[in-house]
Amino acid sequence: MRIRKKKWARPELAACPFYIGEPEKAAGTWKTYFEKEQPLHLDLGCGKCTFLAKLAHREPAVNFIGVDISQDILGVAKRNIEAEFGEEPVENVALLAFNIEKLDALFAPNEKAARIYVNFCNPWQKAGDHKRRLTHTRQLETYKKILAPGGELWFKTDNMDLYLATQRYLQEAGFTILCKTDDLHSENAPDNIESEHEVMFTAQGIKTKAIIARLD
Repeated sequence: MRIRKKKWARPELAACPFYIGEPEKAAGTWKTYFEKEQPLHLDLGCGKCTFLAKLAHREPAVNFIGVDISQDILGVAKRNIEAEFGEEPVENVALLAFNIEKLDALFAPNEKAARIYVNFCNPWQKAGDHKRRLTHTRQLETYKKILAPGGELWFKTDNMDLYLATQRYLQEAGFTILCKTDDLHSENAPDNIESEHEVMFTAQGIKTKAIIARLD
């Protein structure tokens, strides 16, 4: 689903203290970018950041990087984060527009993430497009370059085919699946934060599938 072009997004992002306008220069700078040096989590395909805004506000002892390819959607994300934090300064979030397929270019070899979130990514259902999935084995190999040993991938989707295929991709890439469910909302998951798409699909009666996996 494409977002309409927003003329205000780029000027607002340019003036936003937690937006990184030249992400290709970010590698090697993450330990000093944030106000505090603390665990790093990534939200890939962060979209409008309804999920990330709540998560970052709830967990101030974690630094978060939200990545999406669209500056228009990141303009909305910036506003959502500011609304969630209110009068509080946003010190543990960085937003950037970047191609997730080249994610490892954003990190120096000694910079590692403790967790990656992938929520409701495009399922790319045509067989010829499967390699474009954010949880495909090829993409997981990229994540392995930036995940710390024992780092985790947290995944949610509405699509059963992607849910089942992702289990296979994770095993192929050497991840251990810690837990999985084809109906997250039926589980005891009080800490779950619903993303924009999660709310939408739940209202349509579509169950949320979820996986947590660890890089051994």
